[in-house]
Amino acid sequence: MKNAKVSLLAAATLLALGSSAAMAETEFKFGGYVKADVMFSDYSNGAPDSGNLSRQFYVPGTIYGTPGNGEQVVDFQARESRFNFKTVTDLDGHKLTGFIELDFMTHSDGNERVSNSYSPRIRHAFVSFDNWTVGQTWTTFMNPGSLPENLDFVGAAEGTPFVRQTQVRYTNGGFQFALENPETTVTPNGGGSRITSGSGIVPDFVARYNFKTQGGAKFTLAGIARQLNLEKGGIDSQTMGYGLNFTGVIPVGSDDLKFSATAGDGLGRYMALNYANAGVLDADGDIETISSYGGFASYRHWWNDKWRSSFTLSGFKADNDVALTGGVVNEESYSGYVNLLYSPVKPLTVGVEYMYAENTKQNGDKGELNRVIFSVKYVL
Repeated sequence: MKNAKVSLLAAATLLALGSSAAMAETEFKFGGYVKADVMFSDYSNGAPDSGNLSRQFYVPGTIYGTPGNGEQVVDFQARESRFNFKTVTDLDGHKLTGFIELDFMTHSDGNERVSNSYSPRIRHAFVSFDNWTVGQTWTTFMNPGSLPENLDFVGAAEGTPFVRQTQVRYTNGGFQFALENPETTVTPNGGGSRITSGSGIVPDFVARYNFKTQGGAKFTLAGIARQLNLEKGGIDSQTMGYGLNFTGVIPVGSDDLKFSATAGDGLGRYMALNYANAGVLDADGDIETISSYGGFASYRHWWNDKWRSSFTLSGFKADNDVALTGGVVNEESYSGYVNLLYSPVKPLTVGVEYMYAENTKQNGDKGELNRVIFSVKYVL
């Protein structure tokens, strides 16, 4: 990141915090990176159409294929490139921080025919004051520091919680407590299109503890409690969901081992990019939670100070009650990755990665994806 320190006069500080502050020093940081990917993909059942989310990065549940389409495709993109802006102000011993970050992923409002123009989207937008953080950022149930160094946009997608959302978080030492935005995803009785509900006024609650050992290993243990709520179409049902997540980053000489393990009832969208729903409706219109578990392990080896590789395995399974969900629902998802990365200078990384993924529905239908990614990344 590029840094610039500026002393602000009282007038600027007054606008932010009122008349009690006379002068403050604010540090401005601009950051992000430029990343270009070339992806050669082989879909077992026919490739999704150009612009489909699966053509941007691996999303469990999107690789079952489109019959009639060719199986092999190539995609060039720079959509993962991002920009962020951060300010840190010292106010009489209190730390005030603002952060916003944008990238260009997931949107379908551009095309590859002429200009490849895609709208920016908010990744993070939050303010923190001492122990408090308010705004959109990673869910407290997730530890982004444990994610593997993969060229795929998420990497180990089915094995980790992966959510960004607005929240109010309090941090004290290694403890974190958060109230976060609720959203319920439910399977209709007998199967069918996902029902998404924003009903209810009970936030998702997350508690987390971060700790490390004398040997330098870092661990997190997080728990979540959430109300699943559906009030639409004549249905009015509520139930509770729970989950636990344990992650670690363990140094092994100059190498490191990263892992994550998650299990719960009613986790739904928190795991595997919502590969499975949080619950299913029974014949009476009541929500029954769906149990799920997943995890990943990734070993990163440094061949020397410029070359490195990561070896990653990831998996997820949902315990569907077929009598309620039917057979055409997602059940299992697995993926594996191996890459070789080279950084001739610290800000620049070029690399190649091979990944294989397999998704299986409850009725046994499968989709497979073989993908080779070539990437160039320059950190601003």
